[in-house]
Amino acid sequence: NSVEGTLAYMSPEQTGRMNRTLDYRTDFYSLGITLYEMLTGKLPFPSNDPLEIVYSHIAVQAIEPHQINPEIPATISEIVMKLMAKNAEDRYQSAAGLLADLETCLHQLETTGEIADFFPGSLDILSQLLIPQKLYGREQQVNELLAAFERVGAGLANNLLEKPTTSEQNPPLSGTSELMLVSGYSGIGKSAVVNEVSKPITRSKGYFISGKFDQFKRNIPYASLIQAFNSLLRQLLTESAASLETWRTKILTALGTDGHVIAEVIPELELIIGKQPEVPEVGPTAAQNRFNRLFKEFLRVFAQKEHPLVIFLDDLQWADSATLKLMQLLITDPDQQYLLLIGAYRDNEVSPTHPLIQTVEEIEKTGTIVNNIVLQPLDLADVTELIADTLNCCTEKVINLAELIWNKTGGNPFFLTQLLQALYQDNLLKFDFTAIANEGSKCGWDWNIDEIQAIGITDKSVVELVASRIEKLPESTQKILKLAACVGDKFALDVLSIVSEQSANATATELYSALQSGLILPLSDAYRIPLLFTPGEAVNLSFDTSRVGFRFLHDRVQQAAYSLIPEDQKQFTHLK
Repeated sequence: NSVEGTLAYMSPEQTGRMNRTLDYRTDFYSLGITLYEMLTGKLPFPSNDPLEIVYSHIAVQAIEPHQINPEIPATISEIVMKLMAKNAEDRYQSAAGLLADLETCLHQLETTGEIADFFPGSLDILSQLLIPQKLYGREQQVNELLAAFERVGAGLANNLLEKPTTSEQNPPLSGTSELMLVSGYSGIGKSAVVNEVSKPITRSKGYFISGKFDQFKRNIPYASLIQAFNSLLRQLLTESAASLETWRTKILTALGTDGHVIAEVIPELELIIGKQPEVPEVGPTAAQNRFNRLFKEFLRVFAQKEHPLVIFLDDLQWADSATLKLMQLLITDPDQQYLLLIGAYRDNEVSPTHPLIQTVEEIEKTGTIVNNIVLQPLDLADVTELIADTLNCCTEKVINLAELIWNKTGGNPFFLTQLLQALYQDNLLKFDFTAIANEGSKCGWDWNIDEIQAIGITDKSVVELVASRIEKLPESTQKILKLAACVGDKFALDVLSIVSEQSANATATELYSALQSGLILPLSDAYRIPLLFTPGEAVNLSFDTSRVGFRFLHDRVQQAAYSLIPEDQKQFTHLK
C-alpha cells in the first residue's frame, strides 16, 4: 500500500518487494504495459486489490497480446513481452535497441505489408556495465528461508489439520515462532538472501519489516527495532480510513491504558492511536518488565494467521544488550505465533563470549527452534556465470578474467562487484562497438589480463577499493559523503543540507554523481524533485525534504567514506 506511482503500470522492482534496486529499465516495463493496453484494450493485470496487482507484477506472466488480439503480429507481441520481463536483465537494455526493432518492423510493413518473425533485442547493444541483480549460488539458502516462512505462515495451520506428523525426521509443524540466523563474512550477501522472502510474504498478505544496527551508533537501545516498526506503522498509515480504524482498535485493545509506554519508544504509534495519557512512574526493573510485557502484546497484533510477520534485524554483531534481551523474550514467548525473526551477523566478528552468541544459547535452552544458515563464498562456476552474464559473453571467453577476480575476491559477491566497477571506471574493461559491427561478435567487451594485474587494482582490500572509487568523484561529492557516513547507513536530505550548510537542491546535486556510480541508493522516487532546479537558484521547495532519503549501498561503502575523514577531524565532524 505504501508504493508511489500508478500501481497498474509499475515494474516489479518499483513495488519494493523484489529485492532489486531501481534503474532506468523500470521505465521499459511501464512502457511495455502501456503498449500492451494500447494493443489489447485492457491491462495485463486487472484487479482492485493492491497486493494482488503487486504480486501479479512480481510473479504472474501476462497473456501474450497476440493471443488476445489475433491481428497483432507475433513479433510485436514478443517486443511487448520483452519490455514486460520480470527481471530488468531480460528487458531491453537501451532505448536505441528498442527503437532499432520498431524501425525494422516499420520497414518490413512498408515494403512487404507484413512483419516477419525475428528475435527481439538482437540489435540491443549493451555498452553499459550492468551487473545482474539475481542471486548466484544461493538457491538452497533461499529455499531454507522460504520453508521457515511457510512453517510459521498462515498456510501452516491448514497443513496441520490435513497431515499431522510426529516422526523424528518431520517434527510436528506448528504456527509458533522461529528464529533464523544468517551468518557469513561482510559482503557475502546475507541481506540479499534474506530479502528474497519479500515475494512470498506479499502473496500471503504478510508484513516484512527490517531494521539495521549501525557500526557508529551502538549506544542507542532498540534502534533497529524502532526502525523496523516505524516502517510498519508508515505502511499502515497509507491504508484506508476504515482499515486504519480497525488497526487503532486492535492496538488500543492490546495496550489498554499503557499505550504511552510503547509510544515513548516508537513515537509514530501516536499517529495511529492518538495521544496517550502518561503512565505511573515505577522503579527501573518494574518499568523494564512493563515495557517487555506490552511490547509482546503489541507484536501479537501484527503477527496473525491472516498476516504473518517477518522481522529482519541486520548486523546483529553491533546489537545493543536491550535489543538482544527483547529478542530473546519475543522468540521464547509460548503464546507468540506467526512470527519469523531473522537475524544476520558477521560470524568472523563475534566470539563465543559475544553477547549475541550468549543470547542464542539462552534461546536454544528453552527448546525454541533456532535455524542457522552459514553463507559461503561463491565458487568459481558461480563467479564465471555472473561475469559471463554481466559482459554478455560466453563462459569460455571470460574464464581467465573470472579466475583472476575469483582468486582476488575469494568469491565475496560485494568485493567482486566493486572490483568489476573499478575495472570499468579505470577503463580496464572496455566496450568495443567495432567487434559487434564488423566481426559479428556477441561479446563486445575487451580486457587485458596482464594490464589488470600490472596496475595493482586487484591488490587492494575492499574498503581501499571502494575508497579509491569515492576519491574519483568530485571533491564536493566526497565531502558530502563523509558527512553522510557520520549520520548513519541511511540519511535524509534535510539533515544533510543542514550539516553541509547549503540548500537542499545544492546538496542533492552534489550527491548525484555518487548516485550515478551506485555507491548510494535512493529510498524513494522523491530524490528526483530537488534535482529539477539549478543549484544556487533561489527555490522555495514546498515539499518536505525529510522525505528524500538515501542509503549507502553497503556498510563497506559507509566505512570507506568514513575512512576518508582525517583522524584529527573525526570528532569535529561528529559534533557538527
